[in-house]
Amino acid sequence: MITLVHAVVSLGMLVIVPLGLTLLPRRLDVTLSPGRLALTRRAVRIDGQRWWFFFAVPGVISLWLPRGPASIALASIYLAGTLVLIALAVRDLLRHKRLHPREIALYTALATPSIAALALVAERSSYALFGFNLTVLSLTVAHFHFAGFAAALIAYLVAGDATTSTKAAAISVPVGTGIVLLGFFLGDPVELAGAAVLTAGMWLVGWNLWRRSRAADRATAVLLVVSAAVLVVTMLLAVTWALGHVVATPYLPLEWMVATHGLANAVGFALCGVLAWRRLGKGT
Repeated sequence: MITLVHAVVSLGMLVIVPLGLTLLPRRLDVTLSPGRLALTRRAVRIDGQRWWFFFAVPGVISLWLPRGPASIALASIYLAGTLVLIALAVRDLLRHKRLHPREIALYTALATPSIAALALVAERSSYALFGFNLTVLSLTVAHFHFAGFAAALIAYLVAGDATTSTKAAAISVPVGTGIVLLGFFLGDPVELAGAAVLTAGMWLVGWNLWRRSRAADRATAVLLVVSAAVLVVTMLLAVTWALGHVVATPYLPLEWMVATHGLANAVGFALCGVLAWRRLGKGT
């Protein structure tokens, strides 16, 4: 199971996040100036997100090394890279001083990789951060790349239409993700509430992806439909998992959740979703 989790996380670090960065609004670009590090539009959007890979490659290597000083150091490099995303979000918020539903989703997408990276550093250190065992920390790394970054980013993108359903998605996905995070600390009933809110938001995202597919070219439409359809099953699995930890109802074992919910969300929803939006050219 851990091998599959590491493979999914590697996909997130090396493919999903850098592709997602090409879909960020242009106002997040940093103008190159002498004597300081800058993330130019060309570096972020066109040339393979060079700056991100400087941090992501060490992070991926850390996953596959034995736990210890080397993997801790490499994971810490990745954590530093995720802090760049938070800095971009903070700078944008301070500059524009607005927090509409769409911005909430955008800033959530930029913030959640740092939660994943913190869990990664702790897991590579064999440290039970906040009392969570190493398996939970490994799953947290995966969760906040996909239910965090990818889900919030796509919620941000669909909210460009500014309809009632897309605004609701842009709010409920970040709120649901946040409640799930609180549930880690406050208990299974809170996590169930978060799963319900997140599922509602993700289904709204899926509905809007399907609507958009009707006006897209064939290849893009297939990607959008796959991304939307996967959410119907994977989020139902998430709710049954959370519900089964509160009341006596059946749910899949953890290994099967990783192989179904986790893998399908990573490939079917996140990868197909960001590829579709790349084809739509919505990096504006």
